[in-house]
Amino acid sequence: MHSIVIMGVSGCGKSSLGEAVAHATGLPLVEGDDHHSPANRDKMARGIALTDADRADWLATLGAQLQAHPGGAIVTCSALKRAYRDRLRQAAPGLRFVFLEIGKAAAQARVGARASHFFSTSLVDNQFATLESPVGEAGVLRLDAMRPLAQLQTTVTEWLATTKESA
Repeated sequence: MHSIVIMGVSGCGKSSLGEAVAHATGLPLVEGDDHHSPANRDKMARGIALTDADRADWLATLGAQLQAHPGGAIVTCSALKRAYRDRLRQAAPGLRFVFLEIGKAAAQARVGARASHFFSTSLVDNQFATLESPVGEAGVLRLDAMRPLAQLQTTVTEWLATTKESA
């Protein structure tokens, strides 16, 4: 089974879909948010966008998590820039990405509705400004983040099975 990264801007539903796909496949879930440093969490809670340097150790940790699960894993990670995705691909050759595409207004509303998350709603604009769409890159499945979770999970699970057979 391949490892996949469920990616997109904050509020697109990475964690919910990651949990659903992990449950459906039996693969371990690596929640990217759990691996941010306390300093990064503090910056984001204060509405300060992370820099590439801030993200470097986080991406290295996620790469190590991918390597620790050679049988496959589901990782949630914004993976906003091509360079971030390439870094994760280096850690896990054959890595696939599920891009949850969402509009800015919907993402803002979802982030604002979260009661107990460290991510400041003021950073949603920055996420959209940073996003380099992965559409057109190899091994990427683009999905409408506004579709029902059960439909998204089924689509991803079927895609994983198809990519497993063709690998």
